[in-house]
Amino acid sequence: MSVFEPHANSRKCVLLGAGGHAKVVVDALKSRDLKIDGVVAPELANDHSFWRGLKVLGDDDWLIGQEPKEFILLNGVGGLPGNCLRQSLFDRFKSAGFEFQTVIHPNTTIGSEVTLGEGSQIMAGVVLQVGSHIGDNTIINTGATVDHDCQIGKSVHIAPGVNVSGEVVIEDEVHLGTGASVIQGVTIGVRSIVGAGTVVVQSLPMASKVVGPKPRLTVIGGRSQ
Repeated sequence: MSVFEPHANSRKCVLLGAGGHAKVVVDALKSRDLKIDGVVAPELANDHSFWRGLKVLGDDDWLIGQEPKEFILLNGVGGLPGNCLRQSLFDRFKSAGFEFQTVIHPNTTIGSEVTLGEGSQIMAGVVLQVGSHIGDNTIINTGATVDHDCQIGKSVHIAPGVNVSGEVVIEDEVHLGTGASVIQGVTIGVRSIVGAGTVVVQSLPMASKVVGPKPRLTVIGGRSQ
């Protein structure tokens, strides 16, 4: 399992964003007694000096002007269907030379031979089984389960209560809505959206949108395989 600590070389740990997901990220780090040095959020930069006890340091442009080696970042922007802000922030700051902290809530179960990409976030109650890979900037949210040998891409959001069976491939930028389930061995193509409570029983091509429980599965856009 690949994880790095925020203050390995005395870097300042800075949170990006100040919404609901940012609160969850802060709570996860506090549960591990890890310090956050401040928050960067455009909506707070001019009007607030503190947010939830964290000093507001400035906006995104302020941070871009700093020395990347002095900071490690926490992506506090959540993943919403069709909203690429989280990925855009990750890409912008990576291109500028910054690194992102991987977040693991202490109340998780992580099997052997699991690998976590940079900036991935594993929230409370998650189970990751043996041999799975979680890509960069991906959220595995509260109480989700990912079974053995799954390959989860970059900037994926697996929402609370999702169940992913073994040997599933979820490609980059996919959103799995709350309580969705994916049966074993299927592939979900890049930038697809799976609605809350949907049961995915077949592989999906890129940019699919699927809604509805099994067996009344509806594919909107793209063609099922």
